[in-house]
Amino acid sequence: MTDTALARAAGAWRSIDWRGFLLLIPPPLFWAGNFIVGRAVRQEVPPFTLLFWRWTIALILLLPFAWRVMQRDRHRYWQYRWRVLGVSLVGIVAFNAFVYIGLKSTTASNALLLNSFIPILIVLFAVIFYRQRLHVLQAFGLVLSFTGVLVIVTQGQWSRLASLSFSHGDMIVGCAMVSWAFYTLWLRQIPADIHRTGLMGIQIMVGLVMLLPLCLWERYAGKVPVWNTHSLGALAYLGIFPSVIAYLLYNIGVTRVGAARAGLSVHLIPVFGVVLAVLFLGETVHAYHAFGMAAIVAGIVLCAVPAGKRHVRVS
Repeated sequence: MTDTALARAAGAWRSIDWRGFLLLIPPPLFWAGNFIVGRAVRQEVPPFTLLFWRWTIALILLLPFAWRVMQRDRHRYWQYRWRVLGVSLVGIVAFNAFVYIGLKSTTASNALLLNSFIPILIVLFAVIFYRQRLHVLQAFGLVLSFTGVLVIVTQGQWSRLASLSFSHGDMIVGCAMVSWAFYTLWLRQIPADIHRTGLMGIQIMVGLVMLLPLCLWERYAGKVPVWNTHSLGALAYLGIFPSVIAYLLYNIGVTRVGAARAGLSVHLIPVFGVVLAVLFLGETVHAYHAFGMAAIVAGIVLCAVPAGKRHVRVS
C-alpha cells in the first residue's frame, strides 16, 4: 500500500464520528431489557395499557429537561408536523405495541432473529424510497454483522434455521421491525437544529394521545392490569431506560452518524441478550457467542467507514 493510500485510509478513520457510535451502545442494551420485561409481564398487564403508563412515566421524567426547548421549537414542530406525527406513530406506538403483542405468542429466538432484520430493512427502504447507495465495505459489513446475529441465534448450528417456524406472533413482531426501520429513516428527515430532547417530548405527547383510546378499549374489553411489585417494577424500568434514555441516545446517534449506520446498532440487542441471560439466568457463554459477537462488532465497524469511490449500485 502506498503512502498516499495509507494517508487516505488514516484520514477516513479519523473522520468517523466515534462519539456518535458510542452513543448507540446503551440503547440496544436497554431495548434488550425491554423484550425481556415485556414478556415477563405479558400475563399481568395488557400491551396498550403497559405502553400508555410506560410513556406517561417517561414524559413526567423528561418534561423538566425538555419543556424549555419544546417551547422554543414549537413552531418547528408545526412546520414538520407530518414528520413528527409519523415518527410518533411508528416509533412510540406501533413498534412497541407490535413487540408486546407479538411476544405473547412467539419464542425469544424467533423474535431476536426478526429483530436483526431492522438494519437490512433500513437499507432496503432507503434504496426503494430515497434512492440511496451503499458502498462496498458497508454492504460487506451488513452481511458480516447479520451473519454474527445468525450464529448467536442458531447457536452455531445452521440447521436450526430450517427448523424455525414463523407463527402469528412472528408476523406481528415483523411488523414492529418494519415500524422501527421507518422510524429511523423518518427521524433522519427532521432537521438536526430541532433539539432532540424536545423532539422526544413531543413524540411522547403525540403517542399518548394515540394510545389513550386503545388503552380505554382494552379496559372496556375486560383486559384489566394486575398491579403488584413485579409489574410496577417492570413498568418503572420501561418508563426510564428503554423509553427515555435509549430513545434520546438513539435519536442523537441517528443525527450524528446517519440512519443506515445507526440502524446497525440494533444488531447488538441479541448480543446484550446473551450477556443478560448469563447474568440473570445463569446460562453459559459458548464459542459461538464469542464468534457471533466478533462478527457483529466487525460488521458495524466496516459500516462506519466513510464511503469511497466504489459503490454497490442500488438505485
